Amino acid sequence: MNAGGPHPGEQGVPQPRPGGYSPSASYGYGAPAPHQPDDFRGPAPAPRSGPPAVGQVSATPISAAPAATVPVSGASVQPDEHVSRETPSVDEDDPPLAMEALRAVQILNPSGEIIMPRPDHPRVICVANQKGGVGKTTTTVNLAVALALHGNRVLVVDLDPQGNASTGLNVPHHAGVPDVYDCLIDNVPLAEVAQGVEGIPNLYCVPATIDLAGAEIELVSVVARESRLQRAINAHPEKFDYVFIDCPPSLGLLTVNALCAAQEVLIPIQCEYYALEGLNQLINNINLVRQHLNPTLDVSTILLTMYDRRTRLADAVEQDVRNHFGAKVLNAVIPRNVRVSEAPSYGQSVMTYDPGSRGATSYFEAALEIAVRGVNTGGTE
Repeated sequence: MNAGGPHPGEQGVPQPRPGGYSPSASYGYGAPAPHQPDDFRGPAPAPRSGPPAVGQVSATPISAAPAATVPVSGASVQPDEHVSRETPSVDEDDPPLAMEALRAVQILNPSGEIIMPRPDHPRVICVANQKGGVGKTTTTVNLAVALALHGNRVLVVDLDPQGNASTGLNVPHHAGVPDVYDCLIDNVPLAEVAQGVEGIPNLYCVPATIDLAGAEIELVSVVARESRLQRAINAHPEKFDYVFIDCPPSLGLLTVNALCAAQEVLIPIQCEYYALEGLNQLINNINLVRQHLNPTLDVSTILLTMYDRRTRLADAVEQDVRNHFGAKVLNAVIPRNVRVSEAPSYGQSVMTYDPGSRGATSYFEAALEIAVRGVNTGGTE
C-alpha cells in the first residue's frame, strides 16, 4: 500500500534516534536501594572464649557515629539499640513460594469466582505488527487464555500461515485439517472450522495450516477480497466477547483482511532499537484501511513486550512510546521471561504452564486492563 495521511493523534510516530538513546532518569521499575558501606555495620564483636549457649543470640550495638535510624521490619530502631540478626523481615513474613502460589490460584481461577468485566458488545481485536518476533502470537494466545479463564467467551483466529497460535493452544493444524483458508477461499462457515481448546471451556480457535501460505495469491482475483474474513466472523451464529486475530508479520492481503474485520488494533512493540522503525508504515496502512475500507478501525492498545529492566535502552524506548501514544499504552509491561518461551513447546500458554511466573502475572494484568478499558468506554459498536 502507498502511504496515506496520518490519523489525528498518530502523527510523528517516534523514530529511533541516530545517536542511540540517552540515559534516562528512571530504570524500569525503580533502582535498587544503595548498598550500605561496611563501616556502617559497626565494629566486629569481641572474640568469645567459648561457644555460645544453645538459643543464645548475641547482638553488638551499632556504631553511634551516624545519627540516622536503621529501618528493621518497618520500624525505626535507634543506632544504640541491640538488633538481632534473626529479626524476620517483610519478605520472610511472605515467602516467595507462598506469593507465587497465591498468584497461580488467582490466574487459573479454579473456582470461577473471579470474573473479568465483559464488554457490552463483541470486541474484534487485530494483533498486528509487520516486524517479526515482537510477541504477536504470544500476546494473542496469553490474552485470550487469561480472558477465557475469567468468564469471557473468546475466539482466536490464527491468520499466520506458520500456525504458531494453533500450536500454543494445542489445536491440530496439520495438512487436511479444516482451517481459516477454507473460510477465506471456499466460504466454509467459521463455526465448522473453529475448535474448542482443551481445558478452557470458553476458548475457541480457528487454526491455520500450510495451505494458508497460498491464500495471498489466490485472494488477488477474488471478489471483495479484503472483506472475506469480516463476513465470516459476522456470520458466526455465536457471539463472542472477544475475537483476537493473530496476523502474519507482513502487510499483505491477509493482514488487510484482519484490519477490515477488526474494530481495534493491538500493536505489540518490542522494547528495543528497531521496534520503532516500522511503525510509520504500519500506521499509514491502518489509516488507508480506515479511510477506504473500515471507518471504525482504531489503534486502541499498545503493549510493550520483552522489557529488560536491566537496560537503559528498554526504558528509553518505553518513554518514547508512552510520550507519543499516551493513554493507549497499557500500564502492564511484559518482561523477558523464559517461562513465556518454554510454554509453546508443551502446547500451552504461560497462563497454564507456569501461572505463578512473572510472564503469566504480566499478561494477566494486561488482560485485566484491556477488559476494564473496554467496559469504561462502553464496548465497541
